[in-house]
Amino acid sequence: MAIISVSGETDCPHEELAGLIAHRLQAELVTAPGLDRMVDAEFPGANVPEKAWKFVVQLVLARLGTAKHVVVCAPDAAAALRDLPLSLRINVTGHTRGRPHHFDLVLNCNAFTPAQMLEVVETALRARGLYDGVSPPPSEESQVEFNARLKLAKFGIAPVQNGNVANRHFTHPSEQIFANLLDFYRIRWEYEPRSFPLQWDKDGKVLEAFTPDFYLPDFDLYVELTTMKQANVTRKNRKIRLLRAIYPHVNIQVFYQKDVQDLVIKYGLPERLAQ
Repeated sequence: MAIISVSGETDCPHEELAGLIAHRLQAELVTAPGLDRMVDAEFPGANVPEKAWKFVVQLVLARLGTAKHVVVCAPDAAAALRDLPLSLRINVTGHTRGRPHHFDLVLNCNAFTPAQMLEVVETALRARGLYDGVSPPPSEESQVEFNARLKLAKFGIAPVQNGNVANRHFTHPSEQIFANLLDFYRIRWEYEPRSFPLQWDKDGKVLEAFTPDFYLPDFDLYVELTTMKQANVTRKNRKIRLLRAIYPHVNIQVFYQKDVQDLVIKYGLPERLAQ
């Protein structure tokens, strides 16, 4: 479905145009107060930094746009739509100043009435193949959401009702990033919940044990993040092989240093995670 942002100067009829577009498309009209309420419902009590705002808006609008056309008339909405598929960013202006490259369609309110601008918008939507409500492929939609959640994870923003990151002490920043991502996807997790004995002495005393970083109870899966220097990875790999041999029923997934580095490079997470 199309997600359309309509913005403009205070003396331009951009709000009227947004209402006309919503009526023509039978779309959901989202104004600034409505957008604030949606964000509060998704992230209750979260203190969203200015740099993170567009990613929060992306998540809210992308989810809303899966079922219907959406017209949003709110400050800075165009910036959030830049990375969303099937979107159209409209700016209504009465002068030549501004940054037209931030929008897909710029309309001069001195030359067009709101009704005439509506016809131009409808033509643009049809030209872009957005008018008839085509939804993006699920993989593309998931990628947009995943990218936004990764960006927000840098700020530690997670749904309050599901997040328990703040109450944990992690030994490495990558563990906190991973926990934030799990919270965003509402995946239950436990941090270092169990140690597995690997070697015993003749009296049965445990000489060596291994404690995976995370346990995901919904998947019965343990996750180990290995971000230390490669020279030290061999010792941990030996422990994981022992664990699998002694406890073949235990499911464990390992993320190695390169896996974390790839996330750092691809999604722009803090560079210190690559160390």
